Parts: sequence; structure tokens; C-alpha cells
Amino acid sequence: MEYFNFQIIVAFIISSISCAPTPEVQPTVQPIAILKFENEGVNADGSYQWNYETANGIIAQEKGQVKAGENPEEIELEVSGSYEYTNEDGSKVQISYIANKDGYQPQGDVLPTTPAIPPAIVKALEYNAAHPEEEQQQK
Repeated sequence: MEYFNFQIIVAFIISSISCAPTPEVQPTVQPIAILKFENEGVNADGSYQWNYETANGIIAQEKGQVKAGENPEEIELEVSGSYEYTNEDGSKVQISYIANKDGYQPQGDVLPTTPAIPPAIVKALEYNAAHPEEEQQQK
């Protein structure tokens, strides 16, 4: 009986292994040449700058600087930069950005945009702002 249980366990293990997906062979990826690379590192004042360009058309650059905050004891980092590359369909993607105390703020033609607020909603918001006393009475 124990020999029979052992055979069942071995059969289960073999069937599990044979049913496991086989790893796909990945195509060999050729390295992309770096045509240009500059990195100033971090300066004494906290600022930095870097940029690079690759053989497949990727270009990126960034600058950062430390600024005084609203309070004397606060400091803030402000970063600006851009990058560009070519999409699979051949179109060029260009993004520029600023990152500071207000967050990451990208800009580019490929980024989605917020639809306009419908005129009826704008009118209602304007009315509510002009008549706050009516809103207070309803509470």
C-alpha cells in the first residue's frame, strides 16, 4: 500500500512538471550605443545637470537646483528636463517637465488633456459663487 502511495505521488509530480509552461526563448537583444553622455554630478550648491543621446534616437536632459522655501529653514528642489524618442509607428514623442513643490508637471502633444467643463456646469458654478447666502440657507 505504501508503495502504491509513493507511485501516485511520483506520478503527480511528473505530470505537474510536464504540464508546467516552458519558458519562452527571448530573442537576443543588441545593446544600443550611447552617442553622448554628460554628467556634471552634484555641485556644492546642490545643483546638477546631465544629458545623453543614444543611437536609437532617445535624447534626455535634466537640470536641478536647490531653492529657498517659503520659510527660511526650508529648502526646495526644482527640476526641469525633457526627453524624446520615436514610437513604434515612427512618430516622435517629446515631453518636457518641471518637478517642484507643486509636483511633477509634464507637457507634450502625446499627453491626454482634460475635456472642457460643459457650459451649463460653468454657469451653475458661477451662480453658486455669486449667491453663497442661498447655499447657507439650505443647510
